[in-house]
Amino acid sequence: MTTNTHHKWLWCLLALLSTSFSLKAQLSDAMITQGDTVVQQVPQVGAPVIEKKHSPHKASFYAAILPGLGQAYNKKYWKIPILYAGIGGVAYAIHFNSKYYKKYKAAYRDFIIRDPGNKSYLEFIPTGLEEKDIYGEYEQWFEEALNSKKQYYRRYRDLSYIGMVGIYVIQIVDAAVDAHFYNFDVSDDLTMQVKPSMMAPAPGDFAGLGLQLKFKF
Repeated sequence: MTTNTHHKWLWCLLALLSTSFSLKAQLSDAMITQGDTVVQQVPQVGAPVIEKKHSPHKASFYAAILPGLGQAYNKKYWKIPILYAGIGGVAYAIHFNSKYYKKYKAAYRDFIIRDPGNKSYLEFIPTGLEEKDIYGEYEQWFEEALNSKKQYYRRYRDLSYIGMVGIYVIQIVDAAVDAHFYNFDVSDDLTMQVKPSMMAPAPGDFAGLGLQLKFKF
């Protein structure tokens, strides 16, 4: 085999290596971010591959439309039953307190007006007392008791509504936070390495041997 033949084979090998490195560089092209999508060019195919980016804005929007929808978007399905259990409990509290607030409100009004045709307060007369008793020595006490109960149930009805709004807002925030950390990658190779290290000599002193801590993320 002549020297020219050796040169030809060497140039062919260099050309192949150059082509391989060029193709590898093209495949690891920079990612282009457009809104909520990430576009990566793949030269050998000739068309972009679109990867959907998990969006906190979408998670918040879905949660605002329907409680639990943001959690479903984040694939945190286990949170949905807990969320609706809380909503159901607060909804029952609203119904219960509203019901008795209306009852005591009507009873207090009827007792103040003293309309013979409207005596809704009779169902609230304590055991051991009769209607004639609440018009005698117990009149002021009974009136204050009705008013106190009316205020009590109104207060807890209002707090129940506030609780419902609070649950609604919290589940939106929860969906947004989960979406922010959806693509957060915690590598399994979180290690700490201890290595010997030479310490730089201080003025008027000798170099020393020390330990170096390295944290790998």
